[in-house]
Amino acid sequence: MAQQREASSLGMWVFLVTEIMFFGGMFTAYMVYRTYYPAAFAGASHHLNVVLGGINTAVLICSSLTMALAVLGSQVGSRKMLAGFLLLTILLGLTFLGIKAVEYHHKFEEHLVPGPNFRYPEGQHAQQMQLFFSIYFAMTGMHALHMVIGVVALSVLLWFGLQGRYTPEYHAPVELTGLYWHFVDIVWIFLFPLLYLIERHG
Repeated sequence: MAQQREASSLGMWVFLVTEIMFFGGMFTAYMVYRTYYPAAFAGASHHLNVVLGGINTAVLICSSLTMALAVLGSQVGSRKMLAGFLLLTILLGLTFLGIKAVEYHHKFEEHLVPGPNFRYPEGQHAQQMQLFFSIYFAMTGMHALHMVIGVVALSVLLWFGLQGRYTPEYHAPVELTGLYWHFVDIVWIFLFPLLYLIERHG
């Protein structure tokens, strides 16, 4: 059992390293283009809803807490604690996705989605600003996809948890899924200031 837990933990950490490399490429592209077009990126950033972004940040921070408590529930053998906090984490994840869907809807209405219908109201630096929104949708879209995968995984854990599959001796799936969830949360902690808070002090 201990050997299986160590092997699965190693596999999850290797997977997370590949995820870091994946998101690292997008972060690098963002930083390069932001260096080349600082004014355009700052102007485009001001069309993002910092209030909704801030609420989503708080939601994910809370979801990290509930996920950690769910892991604790599995470690101490409390089926009720495990199921309750898994359910809370799922609801918080769905809340995040719902708020993100509202943000995307606003961007469609404002014609700020890259493509032939892109219309930037100020008209200045339009191409560079379209580049910003391309990166914005790529990074937040991939993050949202990871959130969807996480919610599905948590739903499976909840189903098995209610059946009493996880015990203090066997709870590795809960711990490993918790690692994945915390990683997704950390990615957003970096995305929020980079995309939403550019020159907000001005």
